[in-house]
Amino acid sequence: MTGRIAFQGEPGAYSHQACREARPNLEALPCRTFEDAIEVVRKGEADLAMLPVENSTYGRVADIHHLLPNSGLHIVDEAFVRVHINLLALPGTRLEQIDSAMSHPVLLGQCREFLAEHGIHRITGADTAGSAKQVAADGNPEHAALASELAGEIYGLDVLARHIEDHGKNTTRFLLMSREPNLKRRGADGMMTSFVFRVRNLPAALYKAMGGFATNGVNMTKLESYMVDGSFYATQFYAEIEGHPDDKNVQLAMEELEYFTSEVSLMGVYPADPRRH
Repeated sequence: MTGRIAFQGEPGAYSHQACREARPNLEALPCRTFEDAIEVVRKGEADLAMLPVENSTYGRVADIHHLLPNSGLHIVDEAFVRVHINLLALPGTRLEQIDSAMSHPVLLGQCREFLAEHGIHRITGADTAGSAKQVAADGNPEHAALASELAGEIYGLDVLARHIEDHGKNTTRFLLMSREPNLKRRGADGMMTSFVFRVRNLPAALYKAMGGFATNGVNMTKLESYMVDGSFYATQFYAEIEGHPDDKNVQLAMEELEYFTSEVSLMGVYPADPRRH
């Protein structure tokens, strides 16, 4: 055990915040890309990877769904993290001094009302924590960053305005990935099972494959498709269901699924986060 959990981004990123909230006992290891975060776990340089998969305002993180099936890792937990956006600036700066704010395009789009109200221009940055780092390095009191309070702590910036996001329930869901699966646990709020599959070349194959979940009372919470190898004909599906593979109704549904598919790969079995409901 390394006692480390990897995430993509600069220190102070929301993924870093997720690591602190979900695994406060582990050292957070920043990585340049999602691929790097996965690779350090595969090499044994970290025990877990914290990967964002979807945001309640922005939608899914597309890159992750392409990386998961071939990552060689297993989903062992999920974490829902409330994303609060804050205006960060150099110490001693007043709100009325701010002329521009830098951040990732997604965050800039989630604070339109606040920025317009205060006449603050938007500047696109590579990411949230990186923008905070840049503002601290530039030393210009007219420039601010939109990021987490954690980023402000790390880079020595003041919080001029807290929780300025337009939507009051902005939340990001993360998956925790490990080299080894853990199929023995049972969560107090139920279990989730994630898998990927490809349907056979049969008429209405997807419809028929899904029928087993309906007839066996298994709730499917997510079904997403994406092309494989750049082909319009090779489509892979990522699905999540409530329940454990050992549950009788899940077993029956998965057996029916296999009949109509050419490939099924289990991605993970993990406790449902209480904030899911």
